[in-house]
Amino acid sequence: MKNSASESGLYIIESDEDVEKDMQKDENDGNDSDYSNDSNGNLSMRKPSNYSIAWPQSYRQSIDLYGSVPSPNIGFLGTTSLSRLSSSFISSSLTRRHTLEVLQPEKKPLLQPTEEEQPRHTLLPPQISRKSSIKISKVSHEPHIPGQCTFGQAVLNGINALCGIGILSTPYAAKEGGWIGLSILLLYAVFSFYTGLLLRYCLDSAPGLETYPDIGQAAFGTTGRVIISIILYMELYACCIEYIIVESDNLSTLFPNAHISLGGVELNAHILFAILTAVALLPTVWLRDLRILSYISACGVIATILVVLCLFWVGLLDNADIHTQGTTKTFNLATFPVAIGLYGYCYAGHAVFPNIYTAMANRNQFPGVLLVCFAICTSMYCAVAIMGYTAFGKATLSQYTLNMPQHLVATKIAVWTTVVNPFTKYALSLSPVAMCLEELIPANSPNFFIYSKLIRTALVVSTLLVGLSVPFFGLVMSLTGSLLTMFVSLILPAACFLSIRGGRITRFQVSICVTIIVVGIVSSCLGSYSALSEIIQELFKS
Repeated sequence: MKNSASESGLYIIESDEDVEKDMQKDENDGNDSDYSNDSNGNLSMRKPSNYSIAWPQSYRQSIDLYGSVPSPNIGFLGTTSLSRLSSSFISSSLTRRHTLEVLQPEKKPLLQPTEEEQPRHTLLPPQISRKSSIKISKVSHEPHIPGQCTFGQAVLNGINALCGIGILSTPYAAKEGGWIGLSILLLYAVFSFYTGLLLRYCLDSAPGLETYPDIGQAAFGTTGRVIISIILYMELYACCIEYIIVESDNLSTLFPNAHISLGGVELNAHILFAILTAVALLPTVWLRDLRILSYISACGVIATILVVLCLFWVGLLDNADIHTQGTTKTFNLATFPVAIGLYGYCYAGHAVFPNIYTAMANRNQFPGVLLVCFAICTSMYCAVAIMGYTAFGKATLSQYTLNMPQHLVATKIAVWTTVVNPFTKYALSLSPVAMCLEELIPANSPNFFIYSKLIRTALVVSTLLVGLSVPFFGLVMSLTGSLLTMFVSLILPAACFLSIRGGRITRFQVSICVTIIVVGIVSSCLGSYSALSEIIQELFKS
């Protein structure tokens, strides 16, 4: 197996026997492994094979496609000083340790790295033969294999996972919670950043841990794995419902007079475009190879930035007459719980963080990746919330694109960008749900592909029906953020960390985790109850 040893490009080839000896040596070395202090009972309970055979087995593959952004290197994001800053930021609350990486086969550099160079290991995909030869390309625009993700690519992956359609509702969240509600956004940003780091330390606790469900299994057994997987898949499913509502709302804004009559049934613009969107999305969900969509979805970061710039262009440069639509409030107690769920949804990216971490070439840079991602996304969230709520006041809608004057060019760009973006992400979001259900089909079934098509079609139809039944973008997002994202981003990472590392952490770390869990549970209860109440009221109104 070839491996890059230094910048000069020297390689060394190891035989399979040497690989096995070295791996046995590494396993017996108790000084460098994060899990060396675990009891024998814990080690026997955390065999890598147990994680690979338990349901869902397709999680890693599907989430890799969902959260992967194949992109050129970004050098200015990967500076040494930034990596050191992020490492020192967490050293006061988490015990520093070397990152454990399971390598197969083990690869040794012919030349020893200097003190300034960090050792880089790779996690090779299982389909690559042990006798194959892989030369890691240093050309920035060539595709990278798993385990070779650079700092810049990891940052783009993280931003693409964090900053999605949730940014459209931040002005609405500011309206529901008032200006004081923005403090909740900052609080969730700090807690979510910290829980992202906790996921990293959970992954390092034992060999074979690669995904969020793996962490759940290591912490709470098979039951924990299944429960966490269901919550993660429900969050992705809810995101697909939001895509249907987004398409319906924005397309009906562009073409408000569109309608059709079928058998005496009148379909208005909202219903018509929701149905057309589902029909257009169905072929993309049937695709078995989603790598093309994964590449296209990398434009999601650009699309998000473009929509944000359009908002500021309309509000600051077009001098549109939008500042007379009402005053703003400092605090709105009646609808503040709705804002809790909306702000919580903004940090729904933890399902992808373990995959980003295990795909990095230098995993010691992961804290820096999270720091940059959360800093950029939180800055955009705050800027959009302040700009949108200041511009539209009490008339702010659940998507600020619906408030922007429709005759302006910047508005049309923002709306069309919002319309196009879900077409690249819907299938990537729904495919993990479909793949986990397809695992329940017998492997030797001759009708596997027929069943697969039926499952995927049923999922698309169900998202359409739910989207038409509850066409309230902001309230559905608030419910999703309260009921699901609070668990994925706050409660479960802290609970898993306490379960896995509870006996080897300080009281201060325990108190932080308990605080996060309590905040997550209270936020989930308040936000879910308020969102459900509002949805029921809206349904009775209609």
